[in-house]
Amino acid sequence: MSVPAQYDKGFFGHPKGLSTLFFTEVWERFSFYGMKAFLLLYLTATVANGGMGFDVAKGTAIFALYTSMGYLLGLPGGWIADRFIGHRRAVLSGGVLIMLGHFSLAVQSTVFFFAGLGLIVIGTGLLKPNISAIVGQLYHQNDDRRDAGFSLFYMGINFGALGGPLICGYLGERVNWHLGFSVAGLGMLFGLVQFVRGTRYMGDAGLKPEKCHDPKEAARHRKILTTGVVVTVLAGLTAAALHLSGVFVWTVERVADSFGLILFAIPVLFFAGLFLAERWTPVEKGRLATIVVLFMAAAFFWAAYEQAGSSLTLFARDSVDRVLPFMDEPFPTSWFQNFPALFCVLLAPVFAWLWVRLGKHQPSSPAKFAIGLLMVGIGFIVMMGAASASAGGARISPWWLIGTYFLHVLGEMCLSPVGLSTMTKLAPARISGMMMGVWFLAASVGNYVGGRAAGYYDRLTPLLLFGLFVLLTFAAAGVLALLIRPIRRMMGGVH
Repeated sequence: MSVPAQYDKGFFGHPKGLSTLFFTEVWERFSFYGMKAFLLLYLTATVANGGMGFDVAKGTAIFALYTSMGYLLGLPGGWIADRFIGHRRAVLSGGVLIMLGHFSLAVQSTVFFFAGLGLIVIGTGLLKPNISAIVGQLYHQNDDRRDAGFSLFYMGINFGALGGPLICGYLGERVNWHLGFSVAGLGMLFGLVQFVRGTRYMGDAGLKPEKCHDPKEAARHRKILTTGVVVTVLAGLTAAALHLSGVFVWTVERVADSFGLILFAIPVLFFAGLFLAERWTPVEKGRLATIVVLFMAAAFFWAAYEQAGSSLTLFARDSVDRVLPFMDEPFPTSWFQNFPALFCVLLAPVFAWLWVRLGKHQPSSPAKFAIGLLMVGIGFIVMMGAASASAGGARISPWWLIGTYFLHVLGEMCLSPVGLSTMTKLAPARISGMMMGVWFLAASVGNYVGGRAAGYYDRLTPLLLFGLFVLLTFAAAGVLALLIRPIRRMMGGVH
């Protein structure tokens, strides 16, 4: 029998199952961020240098599609785990697909490249929301360790994000792009081994889907799944037939534009259907309304924060002095992606301690979100200074970018792990996995907006682009600050 969560303190005062999920996430994020750190550089590198040879607009469109689709598929991934296979099987299946996707990228072929991206986004959609849902199930509803546990889990995410760009980025940029992809695949393989070996520490958490006691309801879920698969396959075949016949030629930009319209429609239809489809208690309705507000705030945050992999990477490549005193050549551009992860690793235990120390006196979740938006906006004020200093082609100190990443991570610590924890507390148990998918849907919307905005990097001045993100985040923070009190009332006793 598993040890009750309130007595299980085998991992730094937290349930021992957290250690399994912690190290699984280390390796999964190693593969994800290791590849992501040099993906845009690979897309925009010339064919002579082994890259895809795309311009910035086309490369950032692919980058936006890839990063946003992985998070978008967390919504059906969470729903499938809730209703059919359970969170553990979803994590395992997703990890296998991610591993195969990275190994597919290692093959020097355009077909294998896009197939690999497809496998990774499907696998991410299965793994990401469900591993977070399992973390939440390790704790009782009112366990004061929950936010601290998610902060520790978030530190694991960033251990992987720290090692991935350092190793995969170096191998990809300096040795061979496809070797970098291969090592990312090996990282996911290590994560799968870790997960399988450590499931005995998780008790019953995530083992089985929520049981549906109504046969008609269960039949309806099966019908929805079957219909979804059929519609997806038919849509794909129709799009391929139109393209091959020449009736409608799909370019990357057209795919990205069409996907954007669908992406923005999904949360509107989803939340509308959620409120109308089931009978919710007044408390549940208030909590669901809170999720909608936090969803929008998170989308604004990620649109700005995820410039790290796009416009800030291009700025680092073009405008930052990357030659250190003890080096004969510039260090890889992708190494800048280590700084957000490094700051997360250093700050996660500080924030975990801070929330526990403050206890009932800590800021509410919406207040933490507002602080997070404010900090990421201040970071872009620093980047406006960097853009001004580099005007005319001068290469500036890397400390501009490092300082920006530090400020962004301060904001991330106030929003991302807190958001994961808040979703597990606000979501009704019968849709917990799906609501974790909703949290990642916000990241999907933010990644898409941020990626497409980065496509204007070479059409607008960096100063203007970074200034737009300052306005976006400050406006969102101000609106959220005004809504803190009514949101706290809607949370129905969840602090």
